[in-house]
Amino acid sequence: MNKKISLGATITLMIMAAAVTFSITMIYYMDVFNGKVYNLKERETMYSKLSELDRIVRANYIDELDEDALNEALADGYIAGTGDKYARYFTPEEYETYMIDLEGRLVGIGVSAVQDPSGYIQIKEVYADSPASIVGLQAGDLIVKVGDLDVNTETYQQAIEAISGEEGSKVTITYRREAEDTTIEVTRRKVEIPTVFSRMIEGNVGYVQITEFTDSTATQFSNQVDTLIGQGAQALVFDVRNNGGGTLTSVTQMLDELLPEGDIVSATYKDGTTEVLATSDENEIDLPMVVLTNQGTASAAELFTQALRDYGKAKSVGETTYGKGTMQTVKKLNDGSAVNITIARYLPPSGVSYDGVGIQPDYEVTLTPDMEENLENLDETTDPQLKKAVEVATGFLREEGNEPGQETSQTENVESSAETNDSAPAQEPSQTDSTAA
Repeated sequence: MNKKISLGATITLMIMAAAVTFSITMIYYMDVFNGKVYNLKERETMYSKLSELDRIVRANYIDELDEDALNEALADGYIAGTGDKYARYFTPEEYETYMIDLEGRLVGIGVSAVQDPSGYIQIKEVYADSPASIVGLQAGDLIVKVGDLDVNTETYQQAIEAISGEEGSKVTITYRREAEDTTIEVTRRKVEIPTVFSRMIEGNVGYVQITEFTDSTATQFSNQVDTLIGQGAQALVFDVRNNGGGTLTSVTQMLDELLPEGDIVSATYKDGTTEVLATSDENEIDLPMVVLTNQGTASAAELFTQALRDYGKAKSVGETTYGKGTMQTVKKLNDGSAVNITIARYLPPSGVSYDGVGIQPDYEVTLTPDMEENLENLDETTDPQLKKAVEVATGFLREEGNEPGQETSQTENVESSAETNDSAPAQEPSQTDSTAA
């Protein structure tokens, strides 16, 4: 039998529903309001303390205040107080330099240098197609004078900075080669810093070292991987040891070349939302792969490693990585300065974060302290980690029926805003002891 609901009961139910909706809405907005009031009180306390401190200093400090230095220090101190270990405040000059570094380029003469025991600037590498290469500077040369500045232990950093300058300007350099000093004039210009080095080992295994991920790394990587495959590489070993990271754009472009179709990386933000940041198309390099890692492998280098492992494309050899799975963004301020802050946590294709824990290798191989210190001078015969990586790679080839060929000797290739979703390089792991100039 059908039962009819009276008009009075209907009105009562509507009133009750409206009351419940109103109550829920009020509770939500009261929470929001209370949160804002709390934030306002916190800010008021902070500004009040700062104002009090300013009054005391201005009334009592015996010397004159440098207002510009004071403002820079206040901004720097605020960022330091956030507890974000990857956050950083940039002066306008530091911001400009930082953005150029992310591009993977510099304005200078185009060399990588280290400090000689005597204090001189020792050229470690001369970049291809650079002003330094044009004037005939060579690896091993000692720069003993920059302009009128004699280079020594005390003036080394000043001399390095003096080599840099505006594009198109000139710098006079005196260099020493085989006990003979020569003075030359070099015109500074923008130079691409090499970040990818490659060679063939074990006959058909291609070795690719990636020192960092800058905006120019992806193109270097693509060119050198194509060259290795053209030379007969049937397996690839990627070395990201002591790679402290870099831009998200570069690492995802490189992974897109290597991975099948699917998500590459996602990010979870402060409000709890998760967003897919990059995907790979169906095109992929279908070769056995091995990744070399150590404690200095961080940020974008960890994403590179984990993404390849998540898709079953590679095994890793070496040591547990640093464990930086967060994303930073650079915000430019009105006066040209900027701040770099953490805004999200990365998630690799598997969805399992490595932030704070690192990535354990499939094959753990450690180096002695002496080996770690001398890593750049080791090869597949003296580097246990690289030796194991080649062994794993050739093992894959044997399983596929591709026996490694005879070992051949190859010449090593020459290797270097507004809001962005690029990850900032991790600060803790050391990427290199050399300086680009």
